[in-house]
Amino acid sequence: MSSPVRDSMTPAERRAGVSLASIFALRMLGLFLILPVFAVHAHTIPGGDNLTLVGLAIGAYGLTQACLQIAFGAASDRFGRKPVILFGLLLFVVGSAVAAMADDIYMIIAGRVLQGAGAISAAVTALAADLTRDQHRTKVMAMIGSSIGLVFAVSMVAAPLLYAVIGMSGIFWLTAILAFGAMGVVIWVVPAAPPVPRANGGRFIDILLDGQLMRLNFGVFALHLIQTTMWVMVPAALVAQGGLPLVEHWKVYLPAVLLSFVVMVPAVIIAERHNRLKQVFNGAVVLLAVVQFGLYAWADGVVPIALWLTLFFIAFNVLEATQPSWISRIAPPAAKGTALGVYSTLQSLGLFLGGLLGGWLGQRYGGAAVSLACGMLALVWLALATSMNPPPVRAVPAPARN
Repeated sequence: MSSPVRDSMTPAERRAGVSLASIFALRMLGLFLILPVFAVHAHTIPGGDNLTLVGLAIGAYGLTQACLQIAFGAASDRFGRKPVILFGLLLFVVGSAVAAMADDIYMIIAGRVLQGAGAISAAVTALAADLTRDQHRTKVMAMIGSSIGLVFAVSMVAAPLLYAVIGMSGIFWLTAILAFGAMGVVIWVVPAAPPVPRANGGRFIDILLDGQLMRLNFGVFALHLIQTTMWVMVPAALVAQGGLPLVEHWKVYLPAVLLSFVVMVPAVIIAERHNRLKQVFNGAVVLLAVVQFGLYAWADGVVPIALWLTLFFIAFNVLEATQPSWISRIAPPAAKGTALGVYSTLQSLGLFLGGLLGGWLGQRYGGAAVSLACGMLALVWLALATSMNPPPVRAVPAPARN
């Protein structure tokens, strides 16, 4: 049995988890605040009546993220995590400023491209892995995943109110201010990063040919593709089948997210303390498939949609916590940032393609077809996940208590 000291997070690990989660939260809040209101705002600017351009303005961020995640992750392996994170946040600030000053859809697209160029997810996740031991890594990833889910719920409530007060330009400026705040957290709050090892085994081709890593990469692609397709269809379903006006959708989203946290926490504890990461992971994939087939078979009314959304957030938050933790355990130590860069690239591609494919399927075949296709994708993921080896549990010395 592990000793109490071994089972407890050190002060440095707790500080790392909270501070890195806040970096994700500050950055993602600015992005999420745009989603509920931008399509409406676009009608007031030149070029905003073109739905293709509106969709590009929303998705351009994910596309440039996908293109640059590997480069940023590899750069963090070579030059250190914090400098790369600060550079990415600076690009995000510049992109936000460009979008805030834009007077047409094309300049907003340019700003969104620059925002996406600050592709720091891999570097932040790699830093979280550097600063925590294996037995507590899933817990820290859960902090990060939970912060993203929480700010999503907050944005659903706050975005319409902020738009009424400060407008879309004000929201973009607020996004820049939040990113500046995240830079301050990196400099003054996040613990000092340990040196990145330079051992052999960090070749990019080794990452791509690793079957275990690529199964996880397919998983995050599938998860975020499914997530994005759901947000193409669910708001319309709440209006059409649930009779709930758009301004009241937060009444469904917020309780669903909060309830999901209540279930996610014990699931993560079981995965960590009882070495059941694979079982918890596979159970979440099963739940994800159940949600999609449930939406296909029974989504008439607010109550069933709210039920499926709650179960979706449970599965999503558990998977968001366990997948990067698993990757950080099996990736070569000298290429952790590169491995997480590939992971984040597939994540961003899922976000980008999910919107396109969800919209295309929904327009041609209806919302039920979207849910059915997502359910089949989840089953493919489950088949790949069941063949994975459980991640090793390595004994790692406790980090310095700084």
